[in-house]
Amino acid sequence: MRLGAHMSAAGGLFKAFARGDEAGCESMLVFTKSNRQWKAKPIVDKDVEKYRKAAAEYDHIHPVAVHASYLINIASPKDDLWEKSYQALKDEVERAAAFDIPLLTFHPGSFVSSDEQSGMARIARGLKRLLEETAESCPNVTVCVETMAGQGTNIGSSFEQLATILSQVGENERLGVCFDTCHVFAAGYDIRTPETYAETMAAFDETVGLDKIKCFHLNDSKHELGSNKDRHEHIGEGFIGKSGFANFVNDSRWANHPAHLETPKTEEDEDGNEIEMDPVNLKTLRDLIE
Repeated sequence: MRLGAHMSAAGGLFKAFARGDEAGCESMLVFTKSNRQWKAKPIVDKDVEKYRKAAAEYDHIHPVAVHASYLINIASPKDDLWEKSYQALKDEVERAAAFDIPLLTFHPGSFVSSDEQSGMARIARGLKRLLEETAESCPNVTVCVETMAGQGTNIGSSFEQLATILSQVGENERLGVCFDTCHVFAAGYDIRTPETYAETMAAFDETVGLDKIKCFHLNDSKHELGSNKDRHEHIGEGFIGKSGFANFVNDSRWANHPAHLETPKTEEDEDGNEIEMDPVNLKTLRDLIE
């Protein structure tokens, strides 16, 4: 695995590389715009030039992945929100392409007042349109549907839901899955022991296909197996535990797959001093490699 973390792009996306380098990243996850706003500042040539220069300087940090805005909901039964979400997702893909970033992950969304089948159909409709409309302009960006924890009416917590969405879209080399350990565990899939990990991955392979996994989010869970609660914890300090993450980092099938922390950034020590936690969590993961 190419281990890394979600890095701040404050002051310009290019600045994420220096931050990633300092944290010990081999790859990284970024936002190219505010994750809590619909509008995005247009990308200008100078932004791209600075980014490419930094990417060349820190060429050991690759690949980079984008996380799309949390506002996007292409499962929505409301036509106006669906279209707004679709256009925002398309913009995210185009922004990734502008920086030559190969991966984009997004939350599939919530069916809200409709039903699961309708929500999945709307997600599939959006993805099919997206892949068609960006085929020529963004051929190198792979769109990844993220596994979810199963809160409320969120879609993507079962492997069957993911398989249904992907099958409705149809085979496309630019479509994949981002496997979030906290979310999968919270959804009820055990990954803590070699045996349960093997069972879970076999179940994923049977329903979705392991070849669909393009990247990982490595997060421990603040809540127990099957809680359906999306709360991330430091590696080894949650209910998954170090043994669970050892299963992933020692699985040769994930060689060169980017895997990113989305764990809390800082903690205070007993003296009240702030500790940067990305380097700590990355070391914990690397210490598990046999």
